[in-house]
Amino acid sequence: MADSCILPERNPFFGTYQNQVAFGIGQGFDTGWLLPPPTRPVPFYIGTLQYSQPTTFFRVPARRSINISTTVGLHEKYGWHWQDYTIPMIYVTEDIALFRYKRLYMGMGAGAGLQAKQNERIGSKLLFQFKVTLGYNFNKKWATEFFIQHFSNANTADENNSYAFYGLGVTYNY
Repeated sequence: MADSCILPERNPFFGTYQNQVAFGIGQGFDTGWLLPPPTRPVPFYIGTLQYSQPTTFFRVPARRSINISTTVGLHEKYGWHWQDYTIPMIYVTEDIALFRYKRLYMGMGAGAGLQAKQNERIGSKLLFQFKVTLGYNFNKKWATEFFIQHFSNANTADENNSYAFYGLGVTYNY
């Protein structure tokens, strides 16, 4: 029996809709990459506003997005002055749907963009992003997503200490 929220042939991020807005917030961690998972939370946060449209990536359901984010740092911890890293960012991403089971879905994606200023943590304005998402569709329009997100400059500069976040978001399809 087909799930009432999403038909099997539909994009799990969107269902039958063609537009999506999302808002997410995340907690920063002072470790490098996503695996092994970050373990040291720091006073560093991210807020993101995202607009997406459905697409496919080699026939796999996907979404293409433009993201406007800001990081917010508060004070010093583990030798870093996090308050120096309150920086706006803009980037484009492509997420693919890895699997869907009824209302639950998982995706992963990558993107590229710019941060407003470079710093000694990431020594360039150029950013690359990697994200893993676990989502749940409440109904045809609303979903929530847990995400793990990583930003770095992909070693295009001498300093590349990266940003890593765990977060929660909400999406609205229309």
